[in-house]
Amino acid sequence: MPTAVDVLVVGAGPAGAAAGLAARRRGLDVLVVDKASFPRDKTCGDGLTTAALRLIEQLGVDLRTLPGYMAVRETVLVGPDGRRVSLPLATDGDHAAVVPRVELDAAIVDTARRSGVEVRDGVAVSGIDMNGDGEAVTATTADGDSVRARFLIAADGHYSFVRRCLRQSAPPELGTWHAFRQYFRGVDDPRLYVLFEADLLPGYAWVFPLPEGRANVGFGVLRRPGMSGKELNARWRELLERPSAGPERCFQVRRVRVQQALGGIGVADAAAKLRRLVLGGRPEDAMAFGTGDPARNPRRVAGANGVAVTVGPGVRGHGSLLLYYSVRSAGVG
Repeated sequence: MPTAVDVLVVGAGPAGAAAGLAARRRGLDVLVVDKASFPRDKTCGDGLTTAALRLIEQLGVDLRTLPGYMAVRETVLVGPDGRRVSLPLATDGDHAAVVPRVELDAAIVDTARRSGVEVRDGVAVSGIDMNGDGEAVTATTADGDSVRARFLIAADGHYSFVRRCLRQSAPPELGTWHAFRQYFRGVDDPRLYVLFEADLLPGYAWVFPLPEGRANVGFGVLRRPGMSGKELNARWRELLERPSAGPERCFQVRRVRVQQALGGIGVADAAAKLRRLVLGGRPEDAMAFGTGDPARNPRRVAGANGVAVTVGPGVRGHGSLLLYYSVRSAGVG
């Protein structure tokens, strides 16, 4: 007999976990499944707007208890001409913050579980059957279980397996944006920077502060036909050298190392590329990558939702794996 629930949510990221929480608080039986095991990292700028903070508070999650939480008190906007505008934020509470996705997403999942939502992480959906009766759908999981649900919520990202099951003739969704992201250490400036470089518009670069002098640094640009990971890699390295945008010119950066990148890479030789990850560094530098430990489980990482990968010597000679990913629309920044 299949498991029977009112609501099945595929994807346990912030959207999926929040949907499961909302349904459970309305008295519905909810099951949330995700192929990743939490905590897991996710490529993101890690920034949270005022609206996002208030919504997360409504979920019952106190982000201030997380070790990586950093309240933002001032934002600096840098225009294409180099002009800088500092914007102090209101002091009656937190109105912007930065917290790594590895902590944020796990905190929301934990809150959902404590609220009575059944969350099965590390479980992928392998099939969707509409049953033809209009009353329910049946999902099959990779571990051989089946779940019958009155309602199905697809919160599994813009590479959504659910969407591909239900709209098999639809063209693949490649996303609207490309982005690079790296973590820096030794950035002794608590302000949040948004840098509008002329050749990135309508995209931008960012430096988002984290505790202990760390920062999330990256850039995003609109996708265009033919743009490759190699081209983005070169753009990223060139961007770091610019006086206007390079964090090493803005701050006293003592050491640079990639902490985490894309939540998986969709190329056949991913395992071989992952073995080159250290490039003179240490294997533990890659522990935050993807849906598991790539040193022990590279093929699982290779089967996740990534688009492309570029392996390089990192910044300033530090071993690292540089990757790019694509997103459909802006959510958590």
